[in-house]
Amino acid sequence: ADLERVTDYAEEKEIQSSNLETAMSVIGDRRSREQKAKQEREKELAKVTIKKEDLELIMTEMEISRAAAERSLREHMGNVVEALITLTN
Repeated sequence: ADLERVTDYAEEKEIQSSNLETAMSVIGDRRSREQKAKQEREKELAKVTIKKEDLELIMTEMEISRAAAERSLREHMGNVVEALITLTN
């Protein structure tokens, strides 16, 4: 009987504006951190040197765009074998 009283009890609360503002600021901070991390990752990937021959090989063998092939090569630090393995899986 005690268990039934506990599970049937639900208290309704009003959302306070201060709680809402706090939640929105937390979400905004998280988004800005994620965006900053993404920009830093893109900068690091841009620094990776890739060979034109490797890029063309991936484009022709996998029949993908230049951007996709370049992205895959950069993510694998220019290693054409790892990039191809990832693209085939």
